[in-house]
Amino acid sequence: MAVFQLRDYQQEAVAAVLKHFRTTNESAVIVLPTGSGKSLVIAELARLAKRKILVLTHVKELVEQNHQKYETYGVTAGIYSAGLKLKETQHQVTFASIQSAARNLNDFSEPYSLIIIDECHRVNLANPTEAIDKSIDKSKAKLKGEAKEQSKEQSQETASTNQYQQIIEKLMQVNPEVKLLGLTATPYRLGMGWIYQKHYRGFMRSEQDRPFKHCIYELPLRYLIKRQYLTEPNLVDATIEHYDFSSLRENASGEYNPTDVNHLLTKNHRVTQGIIEQVIELGDKRQGIMIFAATVDHAKEVFSYLPAKLSALITGATDSTERDNLIKAFKRKEIKYLVNVSVLTTGFDAPHVDMIAILRPTQSVSLYQQIIGRGLRLSDNKKDCLVIDYTGNDFDLYHPEVGEKKPNDKSQPVQVVCPSCEFPNIFWGICDDDGYLVEHYGRRCQGLVAEPRESQSKERQCDYRFVFKECPHCSGENDIAARTCLHCFEVLVDPDDMLKKALQLKDSKVIRCAGMSLEDITDKGTEKSADKGAGKLKITYHDEEGTELNESFDFSKPNQVKAFNDIFSKRLSIKIGVQLGSTESLEVDNLQQALKLANVLPCPDFVIARKQKYYWRIRNRIFDYQGRYRKANELR
Repeated sequence: MAVFQLRDYQQEAVAAVLKHFRTTNESAVIVLPTGSGKSLVIAELARLAKRKILVLTHVKELVEQNHQKYETYGVTAGIYSAGLKLKETQHQVTFASIQSAARNLNDFSEPYSLIIIDECHRVNLANPTEAIDKSIDKSKAKLKGEAKEQSKEQSQETASTNQYQQIIEKLMQVNPEVKLLGLTATPYRLGMGWIYQKHYRGFMRSEQDRPFKHCIYELPLRYLIKRQYLTEPNLVDATIEHYDFSSLRENASGEYNPTDVNHLLTKNHRVTQGIIEQVIELGDKRQGIMIFAATVDHAKEVFSYLPAKLSALITGATDSTERDNLIKAFKRKEIKYLVNVSVLTTGFDAPHVDMIAILRPTQSVSLYQQIIGRGLRLSDNKKDCLVIDYTGNDFDLYHPEVGEKKPNDKSQPVQVVCPSCEFPNIFWGICDDDGYLVEHYGRRCQGLVAEPRESQSKERQCDYRFVFKECPHCSGENDIAARTCLHCFEVLVDPDDMLKKALQLKDSKVIRCAGMSLEDITDKGTEKSADKGAGKLKITYHDEEGTELNESFDFSKPNQVKAFNDIFSKRLSIKIGVQLGSTESLEVDNLQQALKLANVLPCPDFVIARKQKYYWRIRNRIFDYQGRYRKANELR
């Protein structure tokens, strides 16, 4: 019996799972880099389980690998996989392929206590108990050649998503308390972003429903490389002409249309030949070279430039027996060059791979990291893994940008401390030449705070919003893209609809606010009161062409002071906090204080007023506007 000794981080991951599920049934995910030994973590969790558990994955190679690691403990487990020609469910632990399990749901009618999903970034469930998005771009079925090949691949992934939902729902019917755990090296999906909501270090990844509720353990790639648990990737830029995919447009799934890719590549045969000549030259002393092509036609062209006796080509259409034989030959080093199209990014383990050539474009951070992960395992006589990207994929392997795209070229990651909970958020922002923060694009604080009168395990996202849409019904703060109020559930007025309606009314005036000025208009008879700050303030809003609208606030009346603060105080706190690095909230309570803040008072983007006999009464001020209308001093 050859029992593996868990490394420190593997033991920590197991402990995190046990701790989490002792207090809650909410779904969880563990993030461990490719090559870190996820199968050993799975094996240890399965060994510790006292009731039935099911381990799911999408390829038979991973089913077999996870099963083998578990049985090294001297215990027996079942395999349920048509590809491995076994359908066993009688054991306490079953390792299954998702395709086989979903096609035979009635075979899983006993109560299971835990479901483990390996490579769980493939799961697209909005929530384990909710229906998943079943939409597929049916037009792809009409595509021919390459389009059909990639359409088949995407349809299979969508089908796999449906299958995960089916098996989870089946097991929850039998045991509503069944727990769900995912493991992955890349916890994000193209088009979705992060696959979980809350991180154990105390911050939110997403306000939207995600396949998993919590990330309960994460290990950075640099940790494993530094401790020599993984091979260091040697990332180099292509030294000859590379492909330029900048003219291509993303499709609905966030990737490039394969027909467009093929069309571009047919014009670049000389580039492809030059690339492969360089791959052969740089790979002269390398043991195993993987080449990731963009399409099947592209892969065939790449293959034609390689030494025939030392090369193999695998696509989604390759016969399973032939594929297995080619992979075995590659692992035995009888084949040096292995060309593939979207089929060897996960579940493929050939530790001797020490060179990777990326010839396919992708918008997916996950796919990019999975590709490079194929070459990071340790092996004899392997010092590093040479990685050459010929497509211009601009990803940071160690700190990928996931979530909102970079707003503009001047943007950079900046730290913004929340005035409410003091959480150090990281947002896109702009700094001046001296490194001081000018503005940022964060909407809501990402920090997690403890629920009132609850234990520390009950946490919610901080309510503080740096920009917000105010509900006209209850004055509650909502995300600027919200359509329904979070607080009173009333429908929020769309700012574009509000502007359109105001522009159509004869007794309405709308200005694009280019600036504002403050003036003390306190009556002489109230000068004594004004000394105490109880005076009258006039605010004038100016547009680009000199049109003005104004309103006043009497600081001798508490309700007028409250009105001023409701409109400006929090936005003022945010603006000053960004400029000064302050985390304190600001409340204006007198005229003199308001006048001193004239230069930093937040200015609305639009002001809407209605005619009231002899004057214009301001009805709406639109801050943080995002829509189809041009703002002041903005070129369109």
